[in-house]
Amino acid sequence: MVDGRSDIQTVAIVPLAPGHIESFHHALDVVSRERKYLSFLEAPPLDQARQFVVDRIARGDPGYVAACSGEVVGWCDITRHDRPIHAHRGTLGMGIVPSYRGRGLGLRLINATLTQARKAGFVRVELSVHADNARAIALYDKVGFVREGVQSDAICIDGQYGDTIMMAIVERENAAG
Repeated sequence: MVDGRSDIQTVAIVPLAPGHIESFHHALDVVSRERKYLSFLEAPPLDQARQFVVDRIARGDPGYVAACSGEVVGWCDITRHDRPIHAHRGTLGMGIVPSYRGRGLGLRLINATLTQARKAGFVRVELSVHADNARAIALYDKVGFVREGVQSDAICIDGQYGDTIMMAIVERENAAG
């Protein structure tokens, strides 16, 4: 198991690769089981996580992991929408295991992923975040995401309803202005 007290500088931000699949699956499960940040309450089966990673890589979708001693301690990915009229946009997902939070990894991950998204031709990146996740919202604000709306009672965890905030960043070179 990765020790969160390790020097944060030993954490590498690297492109998501097939060799990260099992460790990514474990990190996804750890964050999911907290039952407060993701759309999962536990990670999907390993074969589904493997297919997700392999598909994202094959499609050229941006994805980075924070790796420490070979183990994934965080991730950020953007999945391009399938239909041609929506292919300029993608949905961002990210997470960091508890012992590595609050140490700048989220900013490093999202910056690397957004940089790759721009190179890959994404114009719009969108996300939904639980309205009570102040740390994530502050990160998204910091890198330029704007709030587009609130979905009331969009989630229900253990019988408790909660809102989600829809956010997006749009970077179009020829934006009207």
